[in-house]
Amino acid sequence: MVKVVLMSMILGLSVLNAGSINIAVAANVSYAIDTIKEEFNKSNPDTKVYVTLGSSGKLTAQIKNGAPYQLFMAANMKYPEALYSDKIAITKPVIYAQGALAYLSSKEKDYSKGMNLVTDTSIKKIAIANPNTAPYGKASVEAMKNAGVYDSVVRKFVYAESISQTVSYAVTAADIGFIAKSSLYSPKMAKYKKGINWVDVDSKLYTPINQGVVILKNAKDNKEVKAFYDFILSKDAKQILKNYGYLVP
Repeated sequence: MVKVVLMSMILGLSVLNAGSINIAVAANVSYAIDTIKEEFNKSNPDTKVYVTLGSSGKLTAQIKNGAPYQLFMAANMKYPEALYSDKIAITKPVIYAQGALAYLSSKEKDYSKGMNLVTDTSIKKIAIANPNTAPYGKASVEAMKNAGVYDSVVRKFVYAESISQTVSYAVTAADIGFIAKSSLYSPKMAKYKKGINWVDVDSKLYTPINQGVVILKNAKDNKEVKAFYDFILSKDAKQILKNYGYLVP
């Protein structure tokens, strides 16, 4: 069934007209990518950008199975580095943004306590993304360990399989959650207020979540893809990403 769906997608994308580009984008960039496209099209009005969102792991599997993406914006460097090693990517992975962590709760919390907040007896469940598969989950564990609270709270963890699921758990099944800050820029998240429902996790507590971009072999000598790639690394795109909660190198 998965193969059938993938082949349908490949056939659908392959018939797109010239003047279009196909890019695979990590789900955590879903809110920023529309603004990036709009800004790009101001100087490239004839290029239509088709975006497929998904987890970096699943998108990488699709790429290896022949999906006709031409550029890949991943959630970390692991996957584009693997594609480059396999000669499926034709440019060396470059960092386009650094993901940032935030704490989120549906209820008002005293964030002045810093990381010690998660040790409070009122917090019985803590949502985090699976640290074995999700870079944001790995960073969450690292932050708690560096803050010296991990051992006292690990039994409270509620594990989610994706960063979007972590957001859902943070405001439903858990008392607080460690999420990608960029998730807070969805219109449906506007009701959660900084300093009341969420704050940034101190970035000094975790290794930067480097998100990498590569051009894929399907785009060899494609000037439009190269133009979009150059824009992603431009000051304008970096400012957009910063506005959506990312750190930028």
